[in-house]
Amino acid sequence: MGWGIRSFFKSLVILNREISPTVGMLYPRESETREVRSLDGLWNFVKSDPTNPTQGVRDKWFLDDLSRVQDTIPMPVPASYNDITTQNDLRDHVGTVWYDRKFFVPRSWANKQRVWLRFGSVHYEAFVYVNGEMAVRHEMGHLPFEAEITNLVKYGEENRITVMCDNALIQTTVPQGKITEVSRDDGVAIVQTYTFDFFNYAGIHRSVHLYTTPLTYIEEMEITTDLAKDNNVGFVYYKVKANGTAANEAVNNLYVRVQLRNKDGAIVANETSNSDLKGVLEVQKVLPWWPYLMHPDPGYLYQLEIFLHGENNELLDVYRQKVGIRTLSWNNTSFMINGRPVYFRGFGRHEDSDIRGKGLDLALMTRDFNLLKWIGANAYRTSHYPYSEESMQFADENGIMIIDECPSVDTENFKQELLDKHKSSMEQLIHRDRNHPSVVMWSIANEPRTNQLNAGSYFQYVANHTRELDPSRPVTAAIAVSSNDDKAAKFLDVISFNRYNGWYSNPGRLDMITKRVIDEATNWHKKHNKPVIMSEYGADTVEGLHLLPAYVWSEEYQTELFSRHFKAFDTLRKQPWFIGEFVWNFADFKTAQTVTRVGGNKKGVFTRNRQPKAVAHLLRKRYFALGREVDQCNFPEDLFTYIADVGPSRNAKHDDADL
Repeated sequence: MGWGIRSFFKSLVILNREISPTVGMLYPRESETREVRSLDGLWNFVKSDPTNPTQGVRDKWFLDDLSRVQDTIPMPVPASYNDITTQNDLRDHVGTVWYDRKFFVPRSWANKQRVWLRFGSVHYEAFVYVNGEMAVRHEMGHLPFEAEITNLVKYGEENRITVMCDNALIQTTVPQGKITEVSRDDGVAIVQTYTFDFFNYAGIHRSVHLYTTPLTYIEEMEITTDLAKDNNVGFVYYKVKANGTAANEAVNNLYVRVQLRNKDGAIVANETSNSDLKGVLEVQKVLPWWPYLMHPDPGYLYQLEIFLHGENNELLDVYRQKVGIRTLSWNNTSFMINGRPVYFRGFGRHEDSDIRGKGLDLALMTRDFNLLKWIGANAYRTSHYPYSEESMQFADENGIMIIDECPSVDTENFKQELLDKHKSSMEQLIHRDRNHPSVVMWSIANEPRTNQLNAGSYFQYVANHTRELDPSRPVTAAIAVSSNDDKAAKFLDVISFNRYNGWYSNPGRLDMITKRVIDEATNWHKKHNKPVIMSEYGADTVEGLHLLPAYVWSEEYQTELFSRHFKAFDTLRKQPWFIGEFVWNFADFKTAQTVTRVGGNKKGVFTRNRQPKAVAHLLRKRYFALGREVDQCNFPEDLFTYIADVGPSRNAKHDDADL
């Protein structure tokens, strides 16, 4: 009995342990000293027996071509594997799958350079073998990982890469899930369950690259920026880390030559560092990075060029990185960029599409950003996991602000192992995205169970860890627990809350929305004296369903529900501490099969194939109206549809009150 009590209380104690830092992981880019090759395409694919997921490891499938040990099918990379075939046992598969493909490494790569293998993401856990040797293992979907494979590949010959991917989610993964055995007609089924409301797509979701670096190479760079003299002078602070033979043997002989080019290619600043490989560039008549609609030229980016030199001024490595020069600041009642208050108007989103699932799709990504700009949004949250690096680069270019969220969703059962992985997910995310000007806030969780025991200390550790890694951006989390029961919000810089008045709360009651939104937002601010964002609101809507009077699931109801929220937001906007409104969701998306989801979650303003519902046109008018009021932007010419030329009657008198 005494042992049981001690074990129980020991399980309640969580410690703030150190997390191993990410190393390297620069986005693969060609330069004078680097080559990049894509391994995207059709790979060979095998689904393991769900009741025997480790068979491939025990039988060492990685030692030979998969086609020699199992029947294979072609599988596109990048893509989720779930919706590619017509088989429901693959769509709903739980456990491991295997991929392999062949590739050549040119003989020229054997000459005084390193070879790297990099994955944009594999969900959820990956084991990677090159020519039968373990190259790297990585746990955490949606984030990149890499390994040096210089000594694993054969030069001028054919090579084989094998990947085992495991999609299983348990109580100590991020995100969490549960696996159970359930009897079925012909035996036992392995069933994956989870509480989050999106489909657990799996596979090699983002691009796979081979790339080279010199023996001594630029391993990492950290960029921060500042503005002065009424935003007329900019500063770019750089910190470079080198690795390799010369870096280890002759540290004092290394230096970097740094130059900054504007969009026209002209050099506007340059500097040569000392051996510490860090410094600052000063830019006169700087063009700051501004969000979309806050400036006629949003998303202005410079190109930073870093040249690593060694002994006798030998050029060792070259890497280029786009840089946006801007400042962020916040207090108890506002959030500012370049000294100007920001009012966020945007979306929660998903990386989700038919057939590809969560696989990187550049055509879809481009369409999404066109729709974001068409509708007048200036921001979105990467709900509920990190999005592709390509989408982050697109946000930089287009001036779309990002609330960057880690994969923690519906977090509960706050234990030590989960805390360590949660902190690791934030560390990997910040390491990957810290140089993006579009990233203006870190979100450490979505709808965590912050009323539970241990939630307070757990999120205090995660929030403080995030600030230690990057003090230049505020920390938030999207909270669904009431302000009276929550234990985490006091550790945040900005409070975001999710609430579905008129849908999950009082469905069908459009008269129970406006006051409730105002009251809840006000309560959050009164309790914590911090800026507040409504990070989710919305209603499921079946495309083409029209019912009058408005009725749940109809396009009329979604439109009316949005309008009632708009009234609340306009009341709240009179208080400076209310700083943003985010619709849930940008587009319809797939979920697990339930009787409350007809083909998935239908709360999108756009359909899953990215066509507007009726509410999109209403939301567009609102977002541009807010842009006109807050940021003095111009209306698009097609914002208002011509109706009629109705002038005043000849004898009538009119004044400004009629407008």
